[in-house]
Amino acid sequence: MLIDAGENNQGTAVAEYLESQNVQELDYVIGTHSDSDHIGGLDVVIAEYPCDKVIMPGIASDTKTYGDVLLALEDKGLTMTEPVVGDTYALGKASFTVIAPNRDYGDDTNNWSAGIILTYGKNRFLFTGDAEETAEKDIVSNGIDISADVYKAAHHGSKTGSSDALLDAVQPVYSVISCGEDNEYGHPNAQTLNSFRSRGIKVFR
Repeated sequence: MLIDAGENNQGTAVAEYLESQNVQELDYVIGTHSDSDHIGGLDVVIAEYPCDKVIMPGIASDTKTYGDVLLALEDKGLTMTEPVVGDTYALGKASFTVIAPNRDYGDDTNNWSAGIILTYGKNRFLFTGDAEETAEKDIVSNGIDISADVYKAAHHGSKTGSSDALLDAVQPVYSVISCGEDNEYGHPNAQTLNSFRSRGIKVFR
């Protein structure tokens, strides 16, 4: 399974990494939401790899980046599968359940992020894309257990995500923050890092 594929100029790098890991095909490709830093490279990956199921939120975007992904799907004869909260999929010996998006968030692409909780044996991993506090409240209250060992920090460690309510429900041992070094947004935010530190969460970034 591949979740997101970086900016438009990163598709080849992602595809080459998959090749270096001896990945032959992808059972699932998840484009969490339509922002270019998440789906920019997906068109290249979809073009180069057999993909069984492509899961993306059902909110359309008029950007060229989004259009390129749709064209790649069309060229491969694939249709987009919308994430439905509560749906569970098998992934080898693991399985994952969709936890977001829980409702219509208008034109707020971050809160539309597809989120999943993945279980492999006794270990659980939470992925929430760029979900912000509004979406996190809905994730916490939708009735699905989101406790996890590993939490992929929302929105690159921005202060708009990783709310206390979410962290209380997840209680992760580890958090992984994906962000560019010296990025222009100041990710990860000091407030988020302090929150992790105060909870004893070990951070990888």
